[in-house]
Amino acid sequence: MAVVGVLAVALATIFILGEPQPQLQEGKVSVVATFYPLAYMVQEIGGDHVSVRVLIPYNTEVHSWQPSVSDMIALANADLIVLNGAGLEPWFKEKVLPSLNLTRTVVLDTTEGLELLALGEDEHEADEHGHGGEYDPHTWISPYMAERQAERIYSALVEVDPKNSDYYSVRWESLKARLNSLDAQYQQGLANRSRNEIITSHGAYGYLCSRYGFEQHSVIGLTADKQPSVQELRALVDLMVGHNISVLYVDPAYSTSYMDTLKSELEGQTGMEVKILKLYLGLGPIDGKDYLDQLASNLESLKSGLVTG
Repeated sequence: MAVVGVLAVALATIFILGEPQPQLQEGKVSVVATFYPLAYMVQEIGGDHVSVRVLIPYNTEVHSWQPSVSDMIALANADLIVLNGAGLEPWFKEKVLPSLNLTRTVVLDTTEGLELLALGEDEHEADEHGHGGEYDPHTWISPYMAERQAERIYSALVEVDPKNSDYYSVRWESLKARLNSLDAQYQQGLANRSRNEIITSHGAYGYLCSRYGFEQHSVIGLTADKQPSVQELRALVDLMVGHNISVLYVDPAYSTSYMDTLKSELEGQTGMEVKILKLYLGLGPIDGKDYLDQLASNLESLKSGLVTG
């Protein structure tokens, strides 16, 4: 039986037996967020009045993940479902939404109405690997875009639970101030760049590039499915030599194998020391850092490559 059919049968069984049983804490707004950054925002704004479940496991590939039957049950029980949107979760609209009874559930696409970056022609090939959209979905890595997503989460929580709107408002203003402060730090910290290009393992930093005025060149593109050719790796080495780039960036959730290759080739050709620095994707707590810690750490890494590297 097709996946959609299995999920539909599972949900039908639940409703035949009676009302779905709450799996989150009773008396709180039950929220299902597709992945960590959104869950972090929900928790920061919702505080003691929300119970949050995250669908996609921390620090795993998000583009091609698929929900299980237990995930579908959690979605059916939710008061609020929070998506990133912009093509990040194609499985939601294709396999989840048609199977849900949304008479009591608010579904929030946090990037709807935001100014998104369109994919170039070369990047559209990511659609063949499950990316599923026309836009770069990696909005949450930019403090500027994340603030706008968080505002939509705040509005949704007020809609679902208006009696606690004052509580949510206070916590939203606190998160907003922190994200705005980070945005200002990025603008100030990267204002006096000596370089305008970075080399990344994953081409997920387009919103940082657009906001703060630099360019990324990536090894594996927008998703982890596209593997580079020998010619593409050589072109990156040539670019690094020509632009005197000595810093490479990789998210710790991904392998460093390609970056190790670039580092070895560049050091062999030029004799200079090449550093591999972490540039977090914010897909889960890691290295003792939460979501905002990772955004702050990214700025320091970028300064090392663009300002003082």
